[in-house]
Amino acid sequence: MNTHNQNFLDAERWTGRAFISDWEPTGGGTIEVTDPANGTVLASVAFGGPEDIAWAAAGARAAQKSWAKTLPAERARIFNKAAELLEENGDELAQWIMKESGSIRAKAMIEIEHGALFIRHAATLATAPTGMFLPSMDGRTNYARRVPHGVVGVISPFNFPLVLSVRSIAAALALGNAVVHKPDPRTPISGGIIIARIFEEAGLPKGVLNIVPGGADAGEALCSDPNVAMISFTGSARGGARVGEVCGRHLKRVQLELGGKNALIVLDDADLDIAASNAAWGAFLHQGQICMATGLILVDEKIEQALTARLVAKAQRLPAGDPSTDRVALGPIISDSQVASIQKIVDEAVAQGARLLAGGTHDGRCYAATVLAGVRPGMLAFEEEIFGPVACIASFKTDEEAIELANRSEYGLAAGVISANLGRAITVGDQLNVGQLHINDQTVNGGPYAPFGGRGKSGNGTRVGGPADIEEFTQWQWVSVKDAATPYPF
Repeated sequence: MNTHNQNFLDAERWTGRAFISDWEPTGGGTIEVTDPANGTVLASVAFGGPEDIAWAAAGARAAQKSWAKTLPAERARIFNKAAELLEENGDELAQWIMKESGSIRAKAMIEIEHGALFIRHAATLATAPTGMFLPSMDGRTNYARRVPHGVVGVISPFNFPLVLSVRSIAAALALGNAVVHKPDPRTPISGGIIIARIFEEAGLPKGVLNIVPGGADAGEALCSDPNVAMISFTGSARGGARVGEVCGRHLKRVQLELGGKNALIVLDDADLDIAASNAAWGAFLHQGQICMATGLILVDEKIEQALTARLVAKAQRLPAGDPSTDRVALGPIISDSQVASIQKIVDEAVAQGARLLAGGTHDGRCYAATVLAGVRPGMLAFEEEIFGPVACIASFKTDEEAIELANRSEYGLAAGVISANLGRAITVGDQLNVGQLHINDQTVNGGPYAPFGGRGKSGNGTRVGGPADIEEFTQWQWVSVKDAATPYPF
């Protein structure tokens, strides 16, 4: 990454303000943003309430019509410029991601890289064909075209704050919508202000993008505001259920990308070292605070002991600490309450007979890489998304049992299958009820070109990315054209 400007973010511009057409104070006052590793205050940002959401939504609706008429090539130019700005200032901006979300540097740089890819993908959406001619019954011309919804509300989480915000924001904007975005109030800079700044500098017209950090009341206001036509939500299953409920009551389109209890199935012919590497990466990356994290490692009983030993060795070599000051593999958990939730699940599993082979302890918010073996159905460690660095191992006797165990989950986001026999791995994978299937890979995969989402408690069958963006962020309009009006029998 180039670093030609070490003050691109320019805190004086946005301290105490939200991006509502321009940088403005809000009626909700301000909040302090802190580093989860050490509690250091990083910045003060505006905190929006329902009245601020209404203000932003009304402005977005007013700006959307002219934005939708902007030539596709001009929209694409703005997006490519925004991607360049993100890349050029990546070193500076990655520091904010590290400090605000507890990310190690490598993960923060992945967000910069993937964020730019999502924006460049959005540039291609601006010029993509979005219509088709239809058969005629009476000589008139019929065609169908995809048109913007109007204003799209985006609500994003703390864990990958830049990527999980910009993937919806960029696609929605590129297809002619205006956007009101509510980032998680714990990561409003990485998940909001960075995005506002790159689009501001790239020349996006005022009012088209609005970013208002806020709490649950602001999120509910976004879901019920009459000026907002669609909501794109990424977060927990509980939060998604509430969003879906409110949007349903107001007849809004809603796209939900929720959590997962993602299974990695390791068959008995797998290379043990490679399988252990995959399992460790999937379970421990970003402290397990990823919706796609490998939450359940299903391993053939014939290799369970050998694979477990390798995974324990890896866990014991992954130090946890403050990414800004230490050379660590794991950063802090986002909050004290989440640390307590992780500890409760680990302790309960041990009390119910699981074997704690590594970790299971924490120093403040820094939770050690943990390995639980002998995890069984009925344990929270088997059933629920932990959102912490806990590798949960369960064994199976046959491929059919592995499939049954993986499909027990109410979630359906991602799964992986590892085997030396490609046909066998595909046969197993084809029977898994997930939105994302990875053969000979772990479960943490993403990018702008694939339709990303899940089923069951992992979402409502909607997707973001690749060909799904046009489906989600536009709707069909049928147009029929006669050369001249003709009379009817009445």
